[in-house]
Amino acid sequence: MSSSVASQQLAQRRGDYGFDAPYVPIIFLCVGLAVIVLGLLAFWLWQSPLWGIICLLYGVYMLLSGASYIYTTRRGKFQVWAELFVGLNLRGDEQILDMGCGRGAVLLMAAHFLNEGKATGVDIWSTSDQSGNAREVTLKNAEREGVAKKVELYTADMRELPFANGTFDLVMSSLAIHNISQREGRDKTLEEAVRVLKPGGRLIIADIRVTKRYAEHLRKLGMTDVSHQLLDWRFWYGAPWVMTNLVKANKPL
Repeated sequence: MSSSVASQQLAQRRGDYGFDAPYVPIIFLCVGLAVIVLGLLAFWLWQSPLWGIICLLYGVYMLLSGASYIYTTRRGKFQVWAELFVGLNLRGDEQILDMGCGRGAVLLMAAHFLNEGKATGVDIWSTSDQSGNAREVTLKNAEREGVAKKVELYTADMRELPFANGTFDLVMSSLAIHNISQREGRDKTLEEAVRVLKPGGRLIIADIRVTKRYAEHLRKLGMTDVSHQLLDWRFWYGAPWVMTNLVKANKPL
């Protein structure tokens, strides 16, 4: 089976993974509709074609941003992560940690690659960052995906992981670290990720906003092969203002 076919099949999820920050696309769509109405009023009532055109263009842009957001959270991010996992060439016996696992979108996808390994997720189960986020929901999704026996869940803060040094072969995080408002907290999360990685282990972070700082801090921590790249349009939350970036790094042997 080719890698493209494998990633397409993997992206077809059976669980219910909700919406990321569900209030955001609602705002996009409501603003878009409101501005379009203003544009129409500018044409018909206020006889101002210039403002009408500006409002209509901006309204359409906001509607497209909302559509982009919905596509990413419901489909696009799964496609991108499926391709990333296929590219990792996992053996199947790895210990994997997902920091901020939420309802299991990435965690349970990783579990499909494991035979003797384990996929562990930690989260504080915030519903503002993901609709319906709860430990019980993630467990139910694991059952739907047929990977429940390969998954363990912990209620824990990413800044204080309840694991020993050198526990995991792969540590990953998707759209979670940026929710920590203070830079010191984000740095601490990266330090914890490095701490629990085994020598030779890999770290993969998909996130928005301050990802270049993640890369800089990981270099300071002695991580090697640190890279930072923009992910494609399938992982944009209202393009072009919220693009997701990928940070990868390896822990030295």
